[in-house]
Amino acid sequence: MSTEGVIYRVAGPVVTATGISPKMHDVVHVGNEQLMGEVIKIVGDRSIIQVYEDTTGVKPGEPVTNTGLPLAVELGPGLLTSVYDGIQRPLPVLREMTGDFIGRGATAPGLNRETKWDFTPTVAVGDEVGAGSVVGTVQEGPILHKIMLPPNAKKGKVEKIEAGSFTVEEPVVTVDGVSYPMMQKWPVRSARPVAEKYNPDVPLITGLRVLDTLFPLAKGGAAAIPGAFGTGKTVTQQSLAKYSDADIVVYIGCGERGNEMTEVLTEFPNLKDPRTGESLMKRTILIANTSNMPVAAREASVYTGMTIAEYFRDMGYNVALMADSTSRWAEAMREISSRLEEMPGEEGYPAYLSGRLSEFYERACRAKALCGDDGSISVIGAVSPPGGDLSEPVTQNTLRIVRVFWALDTKLRERRHFPTINWLTSYSMYDAQLAPWFQKNVGDDFPALKQWAMKVLQKEAELQEIVQMVGSDSLPDEQKITLEIAKMIREIYLQQNSFHPVDCYCPLSRQYKMLSMIKKFSDLADKALKAGVAVDKIIYIPVRQRFQQAKFEEKIDEELVAVDKDMDEQFAKLEA
Repeated sequence: MSTEGVIYRVAGPVVTATGISPKMHDVVHVGNEQLMGEVIKIVGDRSIIQVYEDTTGVKPGEPVTNTGLPLAVELGPGLLTSVYDGIQRPLPVLREMTGDFIGRGATAPGLNRETKWDFTPTVAVGDEVGAGSVVGTVQEGPILHKIMLPPNAKKGKVEKIEAGSFTVEEPVVTVDGVSYPMMQKWPVRSARPVAEKYNPDVPLITGLRVLDTLFPLAKGGAAAIPGAFGTGKTVTQQSLAKYSDADIVVYIGCGERGNEMTEVLTEFPNLKDPRTGESLMKRTILIANTSNMPVAAREASVYTGMTIAEYFRDMGYNVALMADSTSRWAEAMREISSRLEEMPGEEGYPAYLSGRLSEFYERACRAKALCGDDGSISVIGAVSPPGGDLSEPVTQNTLRIVRVFWALDTKLRERRHFPTINWLTSYSMYDAQLAPWFQKNVGDDFPALKQWAMKVLQKEAELQEIVQMVGSDSLPDEQKITLEIAKMIREIYLQQNSFHPVDCYCPLSRQYKMLSMIKKFSDLADKALKAGVAVDKIIYIPVRQRFQQAKFEEKIDEELVAVDKDMDEQFAKLEA
């Protein structure tokens, strides 16, 4: 097989080479500067390569070298707290090498080769191990990093293993004559195998009331957050990264503006992890591929992030993967597809757009890993439709794949209602599967409370059309009460301040208490109305204002109990 060739043609990031005989998705080095690229099409003796760097100045006749290996990431101790570009080059290291802008041809390994890690064996000489077996551990910040045999390792007996400090390249265990270091490599476009996949019947707890109660996401599930500019996609994803009950966070900034990624890069290290009290960055991996970086690397970035997430899932951890945004990823595919002169699909996107989106989202799962532990990857993909048009191809193809849809609404943003998740257009298809878990762990009537709240909100939407035509004064008293209860659900329950120290996170027990109290207020209001109490007296009862302020109180749970008692007393006085 020939490994040396020359450039025949250059079209932006797409380079055609002759003289090499590669396999599909082989990594090649292009030009005199040895720019990294990947074979994406083979036509006869010509190989079409997408180059992950700027090709300005590259010309026909320059050499092309085939490595014979697919694009792979390095997996091992040192991943946590790292900031990578789309092909796992560590950005802080590249900055030291080339300055603030990455120089062409600059490269560095994904894992530091000099750092020594304290390795503690979990198996002994003579033990039988195989693919995915945990042979030792390394403490990496707050996370116990499990050192596993690669998924393609053969079963055998441990011949040599010892505790000590090692770099990621030094062998730590020998199995039937084969030595394994702590680091392993895995091709990004291939899903890592698992022993068994589970049904998604355990929720990812986010601490956001509108999500946990109305539109829950299962661990191992996939959700989409489409929304126009300024509707809060990034803030919502940051809240999920900070407060969800995931063990590891992988945040992919795929084609986003530089200032947005700067905000993430500066805020995440300063965010306090509610679990450990340390920096949230200590259990986070950031992949930053901004809009001014080469589009080919943007296309690879989501696979890089997913493969890293699968590695931690294989240790038995729950991983939350944030992709912001898949629209920019699709735009990169569209650009490369046009340079390949492929037949365009809808709005110029490639015909295989739906298939690529499916490949990515369907790697999310909750599973039994090869090591025997249970882990999961939950994918939350932000979609940035041009002009907020949810009928465009990327949003529509995403909705065919994911089972949770959190629709961000510009009208809610204008009303200063955050999170701006529209309760009338959003949905979760995990409701039925998660209902038993909520009944067992939160309250028997929690799913019923959720259904009641949704009916009130839907009834409000219907009544608003009448109110706009004839005014609220013309409504019957029962419907006036319905509008006020819906307002309580919106303003007390669904609105949540991501930057308030108390209101930013709401545990399920408190969500259940708050929603139960709103339902109780509704029942007491109906009872008072039937007893002849005037509507205005019910609407302006003092306890309602206290209830609205309770969610910001430092001792919120004690305050809610007091409000509940106050509610009984004040309604009793109304009916007296």
